[in-house]
Amino acid sequence: MKPMRVLVLVHETLVPPDDASGYTEQQYDEWRTEYDVVTALRSLGHEVRVLGMGDSLAELRDAIGDWKPDIAFNLLEEFQGIVTYDQYIVGFLELMRLPYTGSNPRGMMISRDKALSKQILSYHRVPTAKFALLPRGRRYREPRRLRYPLFVKSATEDASLGISQASIVHDAQKLRERVQFVHDQTLSDALVEEYVEGRELYIGVLGNDRLTTFPVWELDFGTSSGGMAGIATRKVKWDRKYQGKHGILVGPAGNLPEGLERRIAQLARRIFSALSLSGYARIDLRMRPDGSVAVLEANCNPNLARIEDLATSALAAGLEYHALIERILRLGLAYRAAWRES
Repeated sequence: MKPMRVLVLVHETLVPPDDASGYTEQQYDEWRTEYDVVTALRSLGHEVRVLGMGDSLAELRDAIGDWKPDIAFNLLEEFQGIVTYDQYIVGFLELMRLPYTGSNPRGMMISRDKALSKQILSYHRVPTAKFALLPRGRRYREPRRLRYPLFVKSATEDASLGISQASIVHDAQKLRERVQFVHDQTLSDALVEEYVEGRELYIGVLGNDRLTTFPVWELDFGTSSGGMAGIATRKVKWDRKYQGKHGILVGPAGNLPEGLERRIAQLARRIFSALSLSGYARIDLRMRPDGSVAVLEANCNPNLARIEDLATSALAAGLEYHALIERILRLGLAYRAAWRES
């Protein structure tokens, strides 16, 4: 690929330094993804400008008009402090007729709305846990058709925000308390679903129309689940000291039933298409003790740090990090946005 002007979009607090030496691991973790992506893009020979975005579109509009980038590499996870607003940034890029990496606005909107995406997946007969949506600001009504234990989480927030051992409830009183907690702490609707006991599996998907899947990865809870349910809390996913203490690892899923990895790959491609995703995504699943699987959710634009599951599973498939970033760039350039069809 010839060198391009790449405008990397990040949150204003996550603009990475040019050189990571001298920083603590905790500091590095804050902008690890941004640093890894920017460093890879520059190593590939591209001219890179990093734009830290706050609450205004003015800087983005000016950067597009003045610098005239060839593509935007989208690493935003929110806008104006609202996780679902990053889809509007991508919509703005489409209005400006600038190619971008990652998911399109429609796919972002659908996948970020966990209740809507589960409804769509149910329509397509994708196996998911039974669920109910309890809207914030409405009169509380206990879901009667769900069987305990139940799992309560935000219907829109990601990165395990609001998830803890208390997210699993076993009776009506605890359910009501946890729903209120989600409403108050995340300021979002609560999604209540039947808890699926089993192994937590991930699979990465790459593409627009022709889709590639990576090997199935597993979150091994180590000793952290001793006496507790194995769930991906923020501590499990992001606290490296806690991970080391309990031997929590993410890596290849071993000892899967014969043919299951192939079926999961087929399922992941169906989900990617059903939710109108593009670019790259990660599908989260649970495998029950009997070998059956239930889809937890689809994550558009998952973490792209070198050490995270998308990059490590891509490496296991023979796609090293720089090649992965280049593929994501190519997919952004190739995506057929509506303005290209008109």
